[in-house]
This record gives sequence, structure tokens and C-alpha cells, in this order.
Amino acid sequence: MSSLRLIFYGTRGSLPVCDPKFLEFGGNTTCIAMHRGDNNKISILDAGTGIRKLGKDIQARYPEQDELFIGFTHFHWDHIQGFPFFDPAYNPKMKINILALGQNRKYTDLHEIFGVQMREVYFPIPLDEMGCQFNFLAPNDNQVQVNAARIQAIKQSHPGGSYGYRIEVGGKTLVICTDLEHGDEVNTEIVEFARNADLLIHEAQYTSEELKSHKGWGHSSYEQAIEVAERAEARQLLMTHHDPDHDDAFLRAIEKKCQDRFRDCVLAREGMVIEI
Repeated sequence: MSSLRLIFYGTRGSLPVCDPKFLEFGGNTTCIAMHRGDNNKISILDAGTGIRKLGKDIQARYPEQDELFIGFTHFHWDHIQGFPFFDPAYNPKMKINILALGQNRKYTDLHEIFGVQMREVYFPIPLDEMGCQFNFLAPNDNQVQVNAARIQAIKQSHPGGSYGYRIEVGGKTLVICTDLEHGDEVNTEIVEFARNADLLIHEAQYTSEELKSHKGWGHSSYEQAIEVAERAEARQLLMTHHDPDHDDAFLRAIEKKCQDRFRDCVLAREGMVIEI
């Protein structure tokens, strides 16, 4: 069985932050790199501001890679705003597959989604002039096979829609559920989706008290993330999409409380490397 290595390039939710009190957990918005142990290729989930540094690392460490897959949970600003600054997209030898999996998506024209944010009024270089070859993939399906990886999607409750992903490859199972709101009780469909995951990455933007005043915002609490992991019997829980008002001291204290309840859990930090 091959290992699956994850590198966190962005762990912040809603908008990036830059302040000395936010250095440990990071200020860049969501971006995760995935690297399989049996090949030398990187795949990417979401293109928040963290993708800028990832692009430079790809050029430096994987110069031979000429094709990339970038999967998207959804298209709110904090998950796409780093895309115009992704250096490999300006390489004419590069092919980039933009993938949005899931049935009954509200938005399916991926070219338009990325093209709009790069119109002249917002950005000096249009999407079609970046240089690489884009391939936009939005199958109306909840399951696809990409190389040796089986990828499943689940629709989540979030303004504008979002999708969680279950990735099974090399005998390992990774589940990523970010930007979802459970409601008053944890969504049992999400629990089953995460069943027996080797690693569950679940968003946790709010405390339970904060969640009361943020109903309808599309996010979860730390307690809800832990409940999903417990009921799904996930082996390890990693919480991310940190609120921009939660500094390092706050998150360290939260992490300790969470570990008192669920030992194998941790809050994501920018630059963190996890192997499953």
C-alpha cells in the first residue's frame, strides 16, 4: 500500500490574515496539496491564497510535472482567490485539469467562474491568456476514477453549495468536508460518508457559542467536527478553515480542549505535512 501525503498551504477560512499573532496556524486561505508515495505527482484541492506558494514549490521540486488536477469544494472567494497567482498556470507546457465533482451542482460553467474573476476590471491578465492548457471538468456525477484514485462527492449545506470528497487510493481513505453547516444536529449522511476514514479533514470555524449567532453562514463548530469523527469511527481528525478572528493563542487553547475529548485530533497549521 502506498502512502498519501498531504501538505497544507492554506488553513484559514473566509479571508486571509496577516499578523504576528496568526503565524503558527497560518493566514492563507484553503489550499491542500496531495502527493502519493508511489508516484512523483502533486494534486491540489482548492485554490485559496495558499496556492501561490504551492505553485512556486511545484516549479522548484516537481519541474518535470506537466499535468495537474485541481479539485474544488466550491467557488467562494477564499477557495479561488489565489488562482490568478498560481505560477504553473502561466507555463505553456502545463495542462491543468479543473475538476468539480458532484450531482446537481448549481454552478457548472467552470470556465466562466474563473474567467469572471480575471476580467480586466479585476485582474490584468485574462484567463485565456495565462498560458497553460486548461481542461474544465464538471461531471454530473458523485463518483469518478482519476488514475488509481476513487473519488466520491457529497452535497453539503452551504450558501451557494459545496461538496465534500472521499478519496480512496492505495488502501487509504481520506475524507474532506469543509464549508458545511450541520444544523442543530450533526448530519448523519456526513457521518456515513466519513465512515472508517483513515483521516477526516473537517472544517471547524466556530465554537458552539459562536455558532449560535452564525446560523445560515454555512459552517461548523469544533464539537460538531469531533462528533462526526467519533460516530464515523475515523482514525484521525484534522480541523481546518480557521476563523480570521481566531489567533494562535485561541486556537492552541481550543486544540487542547478538543484533544481532551478526541485524542487523535489536531488543528491544521500552514506548512503541516500529514501522511496516511
